[in-house]
Amino acid sequence: MKLLQKRLLFLILFTVVGFFTLQIPFNKLAGSNVSFTLFDFFAPIAGAFLGPFFGITSVFSVEVVNIWVKHAPLTTGSVIRLFPTLFAVYYFANVAKKGNYKPWILLVPLICIVAFIIHPIGRQVFYYPLMFWTIPILAYRFRNNLFMKSLGATFTAHAVGGTAWIWAFNLPASVWNSLIPVVIAERLLFATGIAGSYIVVKHTLNFLVEKKILPKLDVATN
Repeated sequence: MKLLQKRLLFLILFTVVGFFTLQIPFNKLAGSNVSFTLFDFFAPIAGAFLGPFFGITSVFSVEVVNIWVKHAPLTTGSVIRLFPTLFAVYYFANVAKKGNYKPWILLVPLICIVAFIIHPIGRQVFYYPLMFWTIPILAYRFRNNLFMKSLGATFTAHAVGGTAWIWAFNLPASVWNSLIPVVIAERLLFATGIAGSYIVVKHTLNFLVEKKILPKLDVATN
């Protein structure tokens, strides 16, 4: 089977599994009616198996199809939610490639830090992005560690989402301060979930390949 055909097969597989995980909520986003789901554990690892392009395509397809199936209104919050995970997918996919790192992804949290702080409210809590969004940059130094790359991915998504959120909704400084302990616990949980999902999916795919149920997909992963 040709590589493109294999990737399309795995694209469909990951999209179907991703859509299923998106239906299982486990936590609500503070200040909104948006819930996090198991998809937030599963989605970032897609690029490690499919490559950045197909990984992002799979995740974005799941999000768009979910909105279409549920006839969900396109509110500002729901539109914002479409994009942060895509940056997490690219971060995880990039650091999963041995010897082929493209550190430009680190510009994303840097830009988010600046964009957050130049907001009038963001200036009052300038320490918030500095505390959290430097983590993807630091984690990149330890990219061979699964938990650290998972931590970098989830905080990259957090940076994009947080920046969009402050500009869209002007949440007061008191809210951002109250979110600090929540974010710490939440993102540690996310990083653990992403790392765990990667291990489960990797071993499951290896098993299915060994049993000749699925073809081997040659995408370099750690």
